[in-house]
Amino acid sequence: MRKACYTIAFLLLPSLPASALEPPPWLAGHWRVQAEGRTTDEVWLAPVQGLMTGMSRTHGGKKAFFEFVRIEQRGEALYYIAQPRGGPATEFHAVRADAEGVEFENETHDFPQRIVYERRGADGLTARIEGNVDGKPRTVRWEYRRVQ
Repeated sequence: MRKACYTIAFLLLPSLPASALEPPPWLAGHWRVQAEGRTTDEVWLAPVQGLMTGMSRTHGGKKAFFEFVRIEQRGEALYYIAQPRGGPATEFHAVRADAEGVEFENETHDFPQRIVYERRGADGLTARIEGNVDGKPRTVRWEYRRVQ
């Protein structure tokens, strides 16, 4: 009986998470995109004890916009918490986090329902927000460059 329990436990090991999802250290830094007469800066502090904090600011349109953001580890899970204009927090849970990108989802949120960051070499970063608005798919994309 003991051998059967060990065999079952061994067979189940590959389905268990190898390790907890962690905040992506490659996201740390100052990122900027300039397009359509607007400038967006996004700044992330390096992760410390499972927490990254950041902010974004867009200006050049009718009114400047800002957002406080953070990525935090809770046990084996990872969350992206956004506070547009410093308002109430909205949480998105990670569905992928690796050396090349990180994706967060909140299917109950109005828009976006998905937030994605992907590395583009050492100095490039693509950020996307995706979801449905009035039943139609919508995507907004930023192609950031690292600010030296």
